[in-house]
Amino acid sequence: MDFSPADFDRLMMVDLARNACEEQYLKDPLDSENLLKWGGALLELSQFQSVADAKIMLDVALSKFEEVLKINPGKHQALWCLGNAYSSQAFLNPDSDEAQALFDKAAEYFQRAESQDPGNEMYLKSMEVATEGPKLHKEIHKHGGMIQQALAGGGGGGGPSASSNASGGGKKKNKKKNNDFTYDVCGWIILAFGIVAWVGMAKSLGPPPPAR
Repeated sequence: MDFSPADFDRLMMVDLARNACEEQYLKDPLDSENLLKWGGALLELSQFQSVADAKIMLDVALSKFEEVLKINPGKHQALWCLGNAYSSQAFLNPDSDEAQALFDKAAEYFQRAESQDPGNEMYLKSMEVATEGPKLHKEIHKHGGMIQQALAGGGGGGGPSASSNASGGGKKKNKKKNNDFTYDVCGWIILAFGIVAWVGMAKSLGPPPPAR
């Protein structure tokens, strides 16, 4: 998988953040903000992995967000992060029924996050994306390998990534609504936003050639 210089720099920065979180966890395993950052770093790093490795990394990220909720059940950022992780798992799963169940879980966590922080525009948008998830899932897996590569590699291939597509409006809204959210969620906000761009590009290129 090829990475642009910007992708490589981002990857290195996030990996350093993950390592720092691991060290902090050894000092204070009940630091919920650190666990949130750790899970967020894993969620973004998963975009640069193979599908198999991404699934493993997402499972670990889920466990970190669940730890946050054990310490602070009302942490709406962790609820939102869980929704993102389940959305990512859904898009990586080629089975439509299993993906639907994951989208349903994502929608539940997005709803819970919005209930804890009513009116949060990012959470409301996330709920919309989760609703549209099965339709996007169908398009992604219909177009096959190119989209699968995008899912497995995030921005590594030269096309639009979740990071670049989400950075436009989501970051400002999040800062307004969640000034205490210390992790820069811009890099991994809702994988679906990046996927939409890939789907659009795939449609413009026409159907894939028949297998030989």
